[in-house]
Amino acid sequence: MIRYSTVDSKNKREIVLLKSSPCIWGKCSFCDYIDDNDLDINKNIYLNKTILKNVTGKYNSLEVINSGSCFELPKETLTDIKYVSTSKNIKKLFFESHWLYRNRLHEFKSLFNIPIIFKCGIESFDNDFRNTFLNKGAIFSSPQEVAKYFKSICLLVGIKGQTKDIIKRDIEYLLKYFEYGCVNVFIENSTNIKRDENLVNWFYENFSFLQNERNIEVLWNNTDFGVG
Repeated sequence: MIRYSTVDSKNKREIVLLKSSPCIWGKCSFCDYIDDNDLDINKNIYLNKTILKNVTGKYNSLEVINSGSCFELPKETLTDIKYVSTSKNIKKLFFESHWLYRNRLHEFKSLFNIPIIFKCGIESFDNDFRNTFLNKGAIFSSPQEVAKYFKSICLLVGIKGQTKDIIKRDIEYLLKYFEYGCVNVFIENSTNIKRDENLVNWFYENFSFLQNERNIEVLWNNTDFGVG
């Protein structure tokens, strides 16, 4: 497992994949990423310390990801991240959070006292596809409601059961309402969810222009950020 890397193209930053307690939701039908979490808090703290030692501050920007939400990282790890941010002159942080934590984002803003971009895995704005098929556990009424809390969202494309119209609308909302975004092309894993190759090819033919958008990142493979 690679747990430190750098993103050297858009939004240049260092990125670390840390270990945390289990995801607050942990029921998404497409996700086996949660297998990376661990109930052994001390083990997580020790491993995270070793990973954070790799941070150099070369881009003054750091993204922290884990198999769940940033709120599930140990408190000691948050202290370590704050120390690294100060000592390495980090001026911007990226964290991931489930929709269920949307009313607690201010806690991190107060703790770190530097700009934070919170990313939320929305996956799709189609409520039935998101919550019935993907079982995401994110209930909201509109993209505007999501944008009140999160500057960045993650979308998922290329799944059997998804439609072209769903993807078109999701990309439209991403470009219209959010400052940042990440589009993940689905890679089959240990779950029962299947990839739709025809849909992936269609997405590539019609939305490759997203790769030229300044703050939109397209992950054709789930390890394109260099960690995982």
